[in-house]
Amino acid sequence: MNLLIKSATINDPNSPFHQKITDILIKDGVIKAISPNIKSDVPVFDAKGKYASPGFFDLNCNIGELGYETKETLESGTRAAAAGGFTGLALMPNTQPPIHSKAEVEYLFNRAKNNLVDVYPLGAISYKREGKDMAEMYDMFLSGAKAFTDGNRPVQDAGLMERALLYTQGFKALVFSYPEDTAIAGKAKVNEGEVSTSLGMKGIPSLAEELMIARDLYLAEYTGSKIHFSTVSTARSVELIKEAKRKGLQVTCDVTAHHLVLTDEELKGFDSNYKVKPPLRIQKDVDALITGLKDGTIDAIVSQHTPHEIEFKDVEFEVAEYGNIGLQTTFSLAVQAGLDIELIVQKLAINPRKILDIEVPVIAEDKKANLVVFDADMEWEYTKANNRSKSCNSPFIGKNLKGKVLLTCNNNKQF
Repeated sequence: MNLLIKSATINDPNSPFHQKITDILIKDGVIKAISPNIKSDVPVFDAKGKYASPGFFDLNCNIGELGYETKETLESGTRAAAAGGFTGLALMPNTQPPIHSKAEVEYLFNRAKNNLVDVYPLGAISYKREGKDMAEMYDMFLSGAKAFTDGNRPVQDAGLMERALLYTQGFKALVFSYPEDTAIAGKAKVNEGEVSTSLGMKGIPSLAEELMIARDLYLAEYTGSKIHFSTVSTARSVELIKEAKRKGLQVTCDVTAHHLVLTDEELKGFDSNYKVKPPLRIQKDVDALITGLKDGTIDAIVSQHTPHEIEFKDVEFEVAEYGNIGLQTTFSLAVQAGLDIELIVQKLAINPRKILDIEVPVIAEDKKANLVVFDADMEWEYTKANNRSKSCNSPFIGKNLKGKVLLTCNNNKQF
């Protein structure tokens, strides 16, 4: 890949060119020069008034492979990722079979070779994600798994979670916790509150999330382990994690982009594309999540990209599957939430890699070109025509969004 990016404003806190307007010359996928007014005969990309930052990294992405290729394949999923500015994906083990042995990890690594987007399969904590016996975590770690999670299934057994935290200490791997107490959440589908009452639907109380966070924080403190909480969604959850960080616990967490801009008020139309897990909360929670991002309590923003075929979403709300696609809208929703560019880059590009102990790309000379160019002010319409995912289950299709990714470069490729 040979390209000259003209007049980009570099936003990379680790770069010596941070906040400078300059040209970036890329040859054979490597940044060869960064300076104003570069002359070259390679193709030119005009980035005047646009930002260039390290490529984004998603800590919570669901791709259909293995077993659910009718929802999403690696090809379609990474294409959607590149369109959204992501050059790295952590794949959840919500597959069939689950990613619970080195065979699945190695298969996905091999399938993703020579792709623009770097793929990192996350291994399951328990065999078949059943929450009973520990999976072959060390074998998966040796094959490249950076962290372990049961994906969208919480580890209900406190003893199993304690053993997982202790076991992974031996090889310095990270455990992800999806915080939901299923005994409290029950079979409810939406957030417990005024909206659930008015709709006549059972609600999931915030307590279901907060109890699990409190439990796993105690376990992390007891074992001296590091832990990461996926998709926190309530104000009290943010308070618990903030207090744990203040005490010196090795805890990190992330939030989905859609929880920064949507509340349970959206459910009044019974659109199943708003049916997500954790459920959409109230405005007080949204405000606390945004504050948590700004004060450093919440470390990363994720897409929680969850594709489904139409027959799983175009049904009655009660029986519809949870989740929506989000790789192409994550950046726009972060902009819509009112976050500044430096904070967005920190939460989408820098921190996710630090959490997984992956090298953070830097926009500097003689470094691999792993970067994204975006316009934070550009308005665009998200349509089925420009949707790169195999699935279309997004509440934002047909809507105008602000903030668009224009160019994604990585692994000697561009999108």
